[in-house]
Amino acid sequence: MPTRTREWWRDAIVYQIYVRSFADSNGDGRGDLAGVIDHLDHLQELGVDAIWLTPCYPSPQLDHGYDVADYFDIEPMYGDLATFDRLVTQSHARDIRVMMDVVPNHCSDRHAWFQAALDSPTGSRERARFFFRDGRGEHGELPPNNWRSVFGGAAWTRVSGQGGAPGQWYLHTFSPWQPDFDWECPDVGEMFSAMYRFWFDRGVDGFRVDAVTVVGKAPGLPDAPPVALGLPETHAWALNPHTVFWPSGHDAWRLLRKVMDDYELQNPGRVLTSVSEAYTPRRPDLLLQYVRPDEFHQSFGFDLLLSPWNAKMLRHAIGDEYDVLASAGASLTWTLNNHDTQRTVTRYGRADAALPESWTGNNLVYTNTPVDIEVGTTRARAMFLFAAGLPGSLYLFQGEELGLPEVLDISDDRRQDPIFERTNRKEIGRDGCRIPLPWSNDAATAFGFSPRSVEPWMPQPADWGRWALNVQHDDPASMFTLYRNAIAGRRVIDQSTPLEWIDTEADKFIAYRRGSLVVLMNLADEATEVPTASIANGEVIVLSSNAGHADPRVLPANTCVWMQ
Repeated sequence: MPTRTREWWRDAIVYQIYVRSFADSNGDGRGDLAGVIDHLDHLQELGVDAIWLTPCYPSPQLDHGYDVADYFDIEPMYGDLATFDRLVTQSHARDIRVMMDVVPNHCSDRHAWFQAALDSPTGSRERARFFFRDGRGEHGELPPNNWRSVFGGAAWTRVSGQGGAPGQWYLHTFSPWQPDFDWECPDVGEMFSAMYRFWFDRGVDGFRVDAVTVVGKAPGLPDAPPVALGLPETHAWALNPHTVFWPSGHDAWRLLRKVMDDYELQNPGRVLTSVSEAYTPRRPDLLLQYVRPDEFHQSFGFDLLLSPWNAKMLRHAIGDEYDVLASAGASLTWTLNNHDTQRTVTRYGRADAALPESWTGNNLVYTNTPVDIEVGTTRARAMFLFAAGLPGSLYLFQGEELGLPEVLDISDDRRQDPIFERTNRKEIGRDGCRIPLPWSNDAATAFGFSPRSVEPWMPQPADWGRWALNVQHDDPASMFTLYRNAIAGRRVIDQSTPLEWIDTEADKFIAYRRGSLVVLMNLADEATEVPTASIANGEVIVLSSNAGHADPRVLPANTCVWMQ
């Protein structure tokens, strides 16, 4: 087991692993758990405290694991329980904790419970675990309400009744193959409580909890209010007050937190954590509700991820959440990338990235303006360094330490994200951040992703090798070196030191102080003079730019610096 027994999660560096795209150990073109084991030394060298595995349970993979068919086993294409146990053991031997991903809002339509519900009559206990309802209209031919799916289309699908006649409808907030659980049924909470204990017994240190804001539903499931004409399909669901942030969802989190607290009491030395995926755009008061003492230990502060390259917006994105959460003693949890959003190199490289109005509030929808990879890379380096100095924990997404851009030119026939088809191909979805990683510049082995020549499950760009780890590893100017150095430098910061903003009186400059550490970032496209008082007698610790820092009074364009 890892040696630190304090609340390690409060200031941890957590590395998200999208298992399908991390490393392929057996040459089938898909990542697996053995591939993760093979690269644990890389994660140890990078300096991470924990890894978060995207869902690796048995699944039809229609949403790449977020459609879970069995919460108590491992997907065969990724390995088995013995492989998983080996991963936990070898991670812990390197002082790296292991977190899993849990999906409590829905399961796969192949899950045994849902199959039993299809075979059971109206009003049965089997159907009570889900939201089965009679349709509207003279013959029940209309959905029970007007709710829309996250992935586009209606949130209801009709099933066949006795003799093959049309029957009831079931609710699916995401897709027809992901039926929603009804947490009002005690069976659901009991199953997830048993699931938590099952994985804790195997050494798991915590869970990232998916899509928490839609677990509660209003009694009676009333119609959602109308939305503006022309609103993208993947926006409409978020405006439904009868499921988004519905209060009853918090009952589920209190139940699962009690399971975790009880487990810690029964197993001295175990320090567990849970982090919620609660999108609460520009509402830190809502975010605070998810990190109450009897709910989640952490909840992602997504406002930073959603913010444009704009000093004023970044100040609000960080400062508003810091003020609300820190004053309540809650954990701060930052991230810049994940498996659902376009990578920072591309986001910050867009022609309109610096405009406040470029913040759509939805991390799946971006403008189609041109991308300058060089500018985006420089800004991504700066933003990482700026975020790494903040108090709290920082979650990384695999490949960001290599500076990978979003892959935007995937052919339509290779796209696999259900968002693409569910929106009638209007939205390209999330495939571009899920391209298999380039471990080496050897194109014959899918750039080191596989042990032999094989076509990976998603196509890699022809020049993918330029970002490979073996190209960057010994380069002092590489993105990998910046990440490794910044994470090491972060260790010397007293994490109890509060954040104090430095008033720069400059529209394109942002700075803060934590004790003797000063973090300054220039968001302008040209070198900018910084306030002398903020860097008096300062010594540069880490600089995000490769342009050098000859004059301590001037910060290069799109650059962040740590000074002591």
